[in-house]
Amino acid sequence: MPRGQSTVGRVMAQVAMVMNLDKCIGCHTCSVTCKQTWTNRTGVEYAWFNNVETKPGIGYPRRYEDQEKWKGGWTLDRRGRLVLRSGGRVRRLLSLFSNPDLPVIEDYYEPVTYDYDNLVSAPAGPDLPVARPRSVLTGRPADITWGANWEDGLGGAPEHAGGDPNLSGEWAEKVRFEFEQTFLFHLPRLCEHCLNPACVSACPSGAMYKRVEDGIVLVDQDRCRGWRMCVTACPYKKVYVNHATGKAEKCTFCFPRIEAGRPTVCSETCVGRLRYLGLLLYDADRVGEAAATPDEQDLLDAQRGVFLDPRDPEVVAAARASGIPEDWLGAARRSPVYDLVARYRVALPLHPEYRTLPMVWYVPPLSPVLDAVSVAGGDQDDPDHVFAAVTRLRIPLEYLASLFTAGDTDVVGGVLMKLTALRSYMRAVSLGEAGDEAALGAVGLTGADARDLHRLLAVAKYADRYVVPAAHKEDAAALGAVESGCPVESAGGKVALGMPTLRRTPSEGSA
Repeated sequence: MPRGQSTVGRVMAQVAMVMNLDKCIGCHTCSVTCKQTWTNRTGVEYAWFNNVETKPGIGYPRRYEDQEKWKGGWTLDRRGRLVLRSGGRVRRLLSLFSNPDLPVIEDYYEPVTYDYDNLVSAPAGPDLPVARPRSVLTGRPADITWGANWEDGLGGAPEHAGGDPNLSGEWAEKVRFEFEQTFLFHLPRLCEHCLNPACVSACPSGAMYKRVEDGIVLVDQDRCRGWRMCVTACPYKKVYVNHATGKAEKCTFCFPRIEAGRPTVCSETCVGRLRYLGLLLYDADRVGEAAATPDEQDLLDAQRGVFLDPRDPEVVAAARASGIPEDWLGAARRSPVYDLVARYRVALPLHPEYRTLPMVWYVPPLSPVLDAVSVAGGDQDDPDHVFAAVTRLRIPLEYLASLFTAGDTDVVGGVLMKLTALRSYMRAVSLGEAGDEAALGAVGLTGADARDLHRLLAVAKYADRYVVPAAHKEDAAALGAVESGCPVESAGGKVALGMPTLRRTPSEGSA
């Protein structure tokens, strides 16, 4: 990364994730395995640390992207300083016992169970016994009218998807929820483990913290007092309250597995093999400056400017001075996340305008380009026709831009053109033909780049997708290993999510 004459600041490492949305089939395997690992307990039946949404759709909880309502993330005050959208310390103090900016259970969904005993214990009679749904919260009969992905496969889209907060502006009129005209793609979501987490700054008790060693954001259950300011402050609504313990819980990025050098459960079990895990080195001294970038559409470049090239000798020297181990530096050099985010620049963050600098990135989905070329009467072998078709894809560029680039369609279009050129080139190579180097050059790639990027996006092996260095034994005391036995006790007991009491990093833009 070009840095001019400036010196590298405080170097830190972050475990980050990239997801290739072209590969997500919406099977929800990641959600189910995460649920079974972390939230199959009383009090968090409604909580999904990992969930898969169908887009367009209003999401889970309902319309979580509407920050005018929920007051999540950061904004800039009149002096250009970062402040929490939910307000400063005084406002949070005044609303400790009555916070109006919280989703209610109807915004999530009321979890249910079924009268299974009735199937075997019902008295003999002319009618077939049924297992009626009952609320897990109240025990009363319940109607199932909402869920974590009610628009799954566009099933509920005609009724609900029009309320998607991303469908705004004149361009939204081109979206039609009709059988032959609509579009969909699946969007897996989990905690973003942001570089500038709003939840950490909003927590009055200091229970939310970001680990120095790997950047994972956790909750110290001993310090949590259930004030729920973290729920409001998180713009992605990925902090939940356990109604049995009164404590906040969230995605832990499977930190026990990460410490052992293994991928997260959602990554390990992903059927589509769409997830990538790796280390990113970043300049911690520039995080606050990047998050305070005035123009929302410049936030993407500002965040990329925080990341450091792990092959740069100056960066390596500064990382060593910061205490980053040699094997971690080697992992950073082999990181698929760095390649997709900073080297090839095909991965984009979810809603950069929230100014949290999220660390879960996405390769946007590419609609069938050749179909768009044919419909327009173009030549599928003409790169100009193919590139022009990117602006007429079934998934509107404006919709993807509202998700990933704060509305900048040029950036999204550039990524899709790069993916289009890659597919065209590798298709020719697979047929034994010479690929079009000129088309690659137009999007900033070489033939070697195309083959390497194809290896990552199409046929990457396990060791290439997950480059996670194990924690060092000498850091075991700092990492605060969880006591032996089951890390999560039964209902009403103490939950050991985020129990390690590490050195903590203050939020770079505290209000």
